[in-house]
Amino acid sequence: MNETLKIIEKRFSCRDFSSKKINNEDLELICHAALQSPSAMHLEPWQIIVVKNEEILKKLEASGMEYLQSLDDNSGYERIMSRGGKLYYNSPCMIVIAIKKTGMELIDLGIVCQNIVLAATALGIDSVICGMIRNSFNDKTKEEFKKLLKFNEGYELGISVLLGYANASKNSHEMDLSKITIIE
Repeated sequence: MNETLKIIEKRFSCRDFSSKKINNEDLELICHAALQSPSAMHLEPWQIIVVKNEEILKKLEASGMEYLQSLDDNSGYERIMSRGGKLYYNSPCMIVIAIKKTGMELIDLGIVCQNIVLAATALGIDSVICGMIRNSFNDKTKEEFKKLLKFNEGYELGISVLLGYANASKNSHEMDLSKITIIE
């Protein structure tokens, strides 16, 4: 099996990070992999924002937890609390991807995320693509966080990727080969 396929097989969604920090050289390589992503009409409708600041990460997490707790259906809040109460799983680094509307930005966003997580895995760094960032960027806090994270004008929240080192490794999920249909 070639190296790329081994990395794809090895990658898993980490939800329990250690406090070990990621060095800047590796973060730069991961960001370069993100920027090498293809995009529709080569518009590159993304902004890659690397957040290592612990206070900002704590503020994002507190906002998201407060939002989840305020919902009429707070099952999401209860689920996170049952897992230790950490919305971002103690990740020491978050990449927030801001996007500009192009009509194809969601496809492009998926490609960027995949490049980030595969590059991270290749470097021995664990990750999880984290849609929970939307809870932090709720109607009450969205503009504050866009300013704090220095969003470019006209960009909105896309998604985040949490990076770090897992407290324990995990096998990737078992493949369900019934999901494949081949038409000849």
